Amino acid sequence: MSDAIKHECGIALVRLKKPLQFYKDKYGSAFYGINKMYLLMEKQHNRGQDGAGFASVKFNVAPGTRYVSRVRSNQSQPIQDIFAQINDRLNGVLEENPDKKDDVAWQEEHMPYIGNLFLGHVRYGTFGKNSIESVHPFLRQSNWRHQNLIVAGNFNMTNSKQLLEELVELGQHPKEFTDTVTVMEKIGHFLEEEVASLYQQAKIKGFNKKDASPFIEEHLDLQNVLSRSAKNWDGGYALAGLVGHGDAFVLRDPNGIRPTYFYEDDEVVVVASERPVIQTVFNVKIEDVQELERGHALIIKKNGKTSVEEVLAPREKKSCSFERIYFSRGSDASIYEERKNLGKLVFPKILKSINSDISNTVFSYIPNTAETSFYGMTEAAEDLLNEQKTAKILAGGTKLSAKRVTEILSERARFEKIAIKDAKLRTFIADDSSRDDLVEHVYDITYGVVKPTDNLVIIDDSIVRGTTLKKSIIKILDRLAPKKIVVVSSAPQIRYPDCYGIDMARIEAFIAFKAAIELLKDTKQESIIDTVYKKSKAQQGKKDEEIVNFVKGIYAPFAIEEVSAKIAEMLKTKDIKADVDVIYQTVENLHIACPDNLGDWYFTGDYPTPGGNRVVNEAFINFYEGNDKRAY
Repeated sequence: MSDAIKHECGIALVRLKKPLQFYKDKYGSAFYGINKMYLLMEKQHNRGQDGAGFASVKFNVAPGTRYVSRVRSNQSQPIQDIFAQINDRLNGVLEENPDKKDDVAWQEEHMPYIGNLFLGHVRYGTFGKNSIESVHPFLRQSNWRHQNLIVAGNFNMTNSKQLLEELVELGQHPKEFTDTVTVMEKIGHFLEEEVASLYQQAKIKGFNKKDASPFIEEHLDLQNVLSRSAKNWDGGYALAGLVGHGDAFVLRDPNGIRPTYFYEDDEVVVVASERPVIQTVFNVKIEDVQELERGHALIIKKNGKTSVEEVLAPREKKSCSFERIYFSRGSDASIYEERKNLGKLVFPKILKSINSDISNTVFSYIPNTAETSFYGMTEAAEDLLNEQKTAKILAGGTKLSAKRVTEILSERARFEKIAIKDAKLRTFIADDSSRDDLVEHVYDITYGVVKPTDNLVIIDDSIVRGTTLKKSIIKILDRLAPKKIVVVSSAPQIRYPDCYGIDMARIEAFIAFKAAIELLKDTKQESIIDTVYKKSKAQQGKKDEEIVNFVKGIYAPFAIEEVSAKIAEMLKTKDIKADVDVIYQTVENLHIACPDNLGDWYFTGDYPTPGGNRVVNEAFINFYEGNDKRAY
């Protein structure tokens, strides 16, 4: 993607179902769980590089012994940093006690981070905050093991203010106004109520206070706790939690917006945000990794029993399509095919733009995530070329010489690696004109393969703001002197903000929105801007369920192609000599390519939760009033 977007996070959970001695005997180390957590987190670093955190819980340790360990980092390489800290601590203890390197029971009791249950998190700071206090997992402490709560998640709630007010009504005084804190405190409150209820039951049964704890731990109903906690949540979430005595859960939102996968055998239970990560780290088949159902929680009891329980009634499945286009790892079998199909499906539009002149066209891509859709585009080009070859041969029949047949068969579409990203280049100069010159050189190009008579088609996975295209990519591609530059987005036009965990909150930043506003001005329809503002403003204070997305009215007068043409005009600066065309995928083709991920609110404005409509209207109000703030 040419426009960098900070986006959703990644979670990893491992529950060891055997005693630690088992892993020492079979795999050579009691650190098996820690090692697997490192791999799960490192292979999800695409989901977050602003911070990382790790927590572990030990079972069956004596009172007075630390049983919860946590380490977090917001350093430049946070995953490496936290595991370096873990390794330093473990190695330090073993150096002081060399006779204990094979004594698993001693290690379990005396060494930090070793445990039976692990939770990890990688994050992007979507609100621009990257303090250590913002890094998951979060910890809610208590002297009762069954009231210690550790939470980490890939989520964003649209109604954090409402959730905060509910906590205040419960008599709490939350220390922060963030959805992470409000969610954790909500779960913590109902966990306390569940424990209190079980304690009363234990008293009736004649248990004393000490003996009541095992009874509470055995009968703790996390399904009930989560159902009560999540009742009013509005957002997309994959939320994982550990309870201090050894229970664990992972809850997915009712629309299935955020992804969650799990695997279980007789040794481990594993949860991650990415399916291929589990496949790779544990060497298991794709069919063995399950997707957690929307509105359900995977609940793991301390005794090792697992179950998938309905927590909230599932709603229409609206799994995020942007996951498939860009954020998730392309090594997933389904995602790989879907991205290729996106490239294939947009090819007819490309063909029209180049007047079917494949011979005088060079095809390429913006590194790196667009590479797979590029392969799909190349397959479509080759299929068309093969059809043309077949037609020529059939038309020539027996009159064709062997030489001519060979010439026809040797015709090839021209696929080249044109753009090369210089990952180490940094725009460190403060002066605007100097900085723009540096930005132009973020990408390098391959010389000598594009002729002045050529079209140059370059595909990207999406075009969000268009900033890098305008300031860097198109300028440097124009140095190759092509006749025409065709910029292709394998995703549809991004028109509306996200509010479920991806950092696309300001509508005025989107190139498609800017183009629509300019078109309204060009066509003397500025009154629509005022009308949308008045309608949006009139909805402030209404219940989320009553709010309508009036921002759709900004785009209503124009066809997709008109907006695309305006974007091309805006991206072409005066110094660009080549013609510039911009092509976007259609929403219909997106759904064909990604049939199981129909969450398309970025492109259509059809939000899966009521809070989404409030957010998009607030985003437009902020734009109209000139407020540089987030809509949620």
